[in-house]
Amino acid sequence: MSPRELPSFTATILAPKHHRHALVIPVLNEGTRIQRQLERIHAAAPHVDVVIADGGSTDGALAPDTLRATNVRALLTKTGPGRLGAQLRMAYAWCLDEGYAGIVTIDGNGKDNVTAIDTFVAKLDAGFDYIQGSRYLPGGAALNTPLDRKLAGRLIHAPLLSLAGRRWYTDTTNGFRAYSARYLADPRVAPFRAEFDRYALLFYLTARAGQLGLRTCEIPVERGYPAGQKPPTKIAGLRGRVDMMKELMGVVLGQYRPRKCKQGSTG
Repeated sequence: MSPRELPSFTATILAPKHHRHALVIPVLNEGTRIQRQLERIHAAAPHVDVVIADGGSTDGALAPDTLRATNVRALLTKTGPGRLGAQLRMAYAWCLDEGYAGIVTIDGNGKDNVTAIDTFVAKLDAGFDYIQGSRYLPGGAALNTPLDRKLAGRLIHAPLLSLAGRRWYTDTTNGFRAYSARYLADPRVAPFRAEFDRYALLFYLTARAGQLGLRTCEIPVERGYPAGQKPPTKIAGLRGRVDMMKELMGVVLGQYRPRKCKQGSTG
């Protein structure tokens, strides 16, 4: 197995391990949005240990006392280079080392309904390896979704990743999803590579599960954008969207498969 390529980071442990599954929340200067989200998660009391994957926030919103008050288990703070993909590699590797059986991931900007967390956990316990949340399934809800994002997600992103992954998905831009530990640890997946620096890891993990014939599914979730406000996002302007599209096409064309798999030996 190839060595894991991870950014340097610090781990602040705030509570002992209580659950079989972890909830990873990537955060970068989300301010009161993440604080309110953590309060909602605490009130919902899902069967997960909450792990914050901080990209180096400077807004003071992740003070240890604040996190303890909402029962966060650990704050992982990336100190090395990299963006979202680096944060996720850091957190997923840490969770595997802690012995979690599965990981649910939710964005840290407060757009998602946290009451669905335990539905992801139930699917992990039922043996699924990849579970995608979808606001477009019956029972889901897409609230105030900007038209350009809806069109890009429904007409470009989801069809391309469905084709690449050999499974039909309706909402592949949705960061509310879950992975089994065996999926993340599979050498045919090899997600802990430095080339997964930005968004490609999310796209790759969507496609790779189906390519390997693993159990996957979608479940309905609610995702809402704030009405009359600028959408919360870290994707900056046209250049950010072009860069994201390049990474999407790289996944579709198989550029991120492990080297042995590209040579045809393991899938």
